[in-house]
Amino acid sequence: MPDSAPILLDIDDDGIARLRLNRPQAANGMDVPFLQALHAAVLQCHGDPSVRAVVLTGEGKHFCAGGDVRTFASKGEQLPDYLREATAWLQLAIAALIQLEAPVIAGVHGFAAGGGGFGLVCASDFVIAGRSAKFMSGAVRVGMAPDAGVSVTLTQLVGLRKATEILLTNPTLTADDALAIGLLTKIVDDDAVESEAHAYAKQFTDMAPKAVGATKRLLWAGVGATIADRLPEEARTVAALSGTADSLEGLAAVIERRSPKFVGS
Repeated sequence: MPDSAPILLDIDDDGIARLRLNRPQAANGMDVPFLQALHAAVLQCHGDPSVRAVVLTGEGKHFCAGGDVRTFASKGEQLPDYLREATAWLQLAIAALIQLEAPVIAGVHGFAAGGGGFGLVCASDFVIAGRSAKFMSGAVRVGMAPDAGVSVTLTQLVGLRKATEILLTNPTLTADDALAIGLLTKIVDDDAVESEAHAYAKQFTDMAPKAVGATKRLLWAGVGATIADRLPEEARTVAALSGTADSLEGLAAVIERRSPKFVGS
């Protein structure tokens, strides 16, 4: 793939796939072309029997800031239709990551926020984060609801009480906070995130891939049916909310760097 592609994928001789989110100018914010490319890259990993592990990272200052709010705001009255398409592609990508037999190791620096960034963290099998990494849901803050399966995966990772607090009050979690509640696997120095994620992936290159894949499938199967049930409802909720005045106000407030003024409609 050319370096200008929104998603970069290369697979080394050991079978480690390096999957990079590549919209650094937008903090790796997700739009439809980005999500289509992400889904295609994950499917490429599915179709390559040499892949033993996937290292998921973001180019630039941040792992992923979630949805591309500027693109969303530009859609005006067409936003619900646009988000129906975007959410469909996001769900396909998340489901493909979860169903991938190879373990997915996310290397997180900067912000992992919104349904996209936070969702990718929750859908990964291991998460290596830099000491200065930050995590936030942010959906309710802009008049939206969580997507990418987060309403299920986060609850499984941290428990109902903590998930409720995170999704409804939108705290910005430090790496230490995230590790303490079970969201992360390990914290390392910021400049060691990618190398440590690669080292973590390396251990799977000598393991029996069918055994690794079967174990991963068994683990996710405990929540997989629930995720499958909830994804369509998440999509309907996000699309419906995106047409409200409060949602449009939330997007405008993010772009204008001010506090939103919600009116309840």
